[in-house]
Amino acid sequence: MQTQPLRTTVIGSYPFPSWLEFATGHLNEFGTADRDEMIDDAVAVALQDQLHAGVDVATDGEQTRLDFNLSFYGFLNGIALEGASPRRFGPPAHDQRGKHAITGELSAPVGLGAVEDFERFKKVAAIALNGRTIKPVLKASVPGPYTLAGRLIPNGQYPDRYAITEALLPIVRKELEDLVAAGCTEITVDEPSMSCYAYKEDPSRFVDIFNRTVEPVVGKCRLSTHLCFGNFKGHAVGYRRYAPMFPAFLDLTLDEIHVEMASREYAELEIIGKIAERADVAVGIIDVKSYFIETPAFIAERVRECLKHAPAERLSFAPDCGLSQTARWAARKKLANMVAGVNLVKQELGLP
Repeated sequence: MQTQPLRTTVIGSYPFPSWLEFATGHLNEFGTADRDEMIDDAVAVALQDQLHAGVDVATDGEQTRLDFNLSFYGFLNGIALEGASPRRFGPPAHDQRGKHAITGELSAPVGLGAVEDFERFKKVAAIALNGRTIKPVLKASVPGPYTLAGRLIPNGQYPDRYAITEALLPIVRKELEDLVAAGCTEITVDEPSMSCYAYKEDPSRFVDIFNRTVEPVVGKCRLSTHLCFGNFKGHAVGYRRYAPMFPAFLDLTLDEIHVEMASREYAELEIIGKIAERADVAVGIIDVKSYFIETPAFIAERVRECLKHAPAERLSFAPDCGLSQTARWAARKKLANMVAGVNLVKQELGLP
C-alpha cells in the first residue's frame, strides 16, 4: 500500500519541445556533444513542467524515445529495422508505424537503454531539485514483452507473437533488474497491448507473462503497470472495456494498476474498487486525447466520485496515458489543473 493518499503521478511520456522536434530531423548537423546537451535540456524542460504542476511522481518525459516503445527496437539484435512507414498519407492510424522483420536470434547485448535514460534523469534532477524540500519520486517506464513483441513479424524461429514475447521476456526482465540496481525505486511496466487484446486472448496467460517478467524486482521497487487502449496520434486501437481483463488481472504481482478512465467518460469506474482490494489504483483522470482543459473544480468532482469506490490511501491520479501526443501548452495546463484539483479534495479531507 502506498504511504501517500491521493498521490499525483504520470505515466511516462511528455511532449517534445518544438526545438527538439526540429532538431531530430537535422541530427547530422549536430556533434555528439551537441546531441547530449540537447537531450539533457529536453529532460530538464519536461521535469520543470512537472515540478511546476507539483506532481508527486515525475519521469524524464521519455525525451530520448520516438514514442513509449518504438525506440527500444534500435537496441535489439536480430531484427531488420523498417526504414519508412508503409502508409505515409491519409488519416493517422496504427498501421503507419510499420513492423520489423526478425532476421536472427533476438538479443539486447547492451540492454534496452532505459538504465542510461534513468542515469541521465538522476543527473538532471539533482540540479533541478537542489535546495527543494519537497521532491518528487523519480519513475522509469519500460514496455512489457508482449507489447514490445507487437511490432515484430513472426518467422520460422518465432512463429507467433507469444513466441516473440517469450524471447523478449528475459531481455525486459534484465532491464528491470538493472534499473533497480541503478537506484530506481519506482517502475511502470507498460502493457497496453494486454488491455487492447484481452477481449480475444486468454487474460490469465497475460498475467503469467507479466508476473514472470517482473519476478526479480518484486519487493525491490514500487511496481506498476499501465493498462490503456492505445494513443497513437490521439487515437485508441483496442476494444475499450476493462471487463475482459478482470478478475484475472487482479492476480498481477505489483503495487499499482493504472486504468484509463477520463476519455471513456468514467465507464466501469466501479472496477477501481475491485482493484483496490488487492493493490493501489491510479485513475486516469486527464483526457490526453481531448483539448478540453479540465479545471481544478472538474478534477475535484471526479476525485470525489472515485472516493465512493476506493479509499484515499489506495488512490493515485494521473493522465489517461502518456502526454506525448498532446500539445505541450495543453499538457502543461492539464497537468497543473490535475494536481490543483486533487489538492482541493486533500484539503477537504485534511490530508497533507
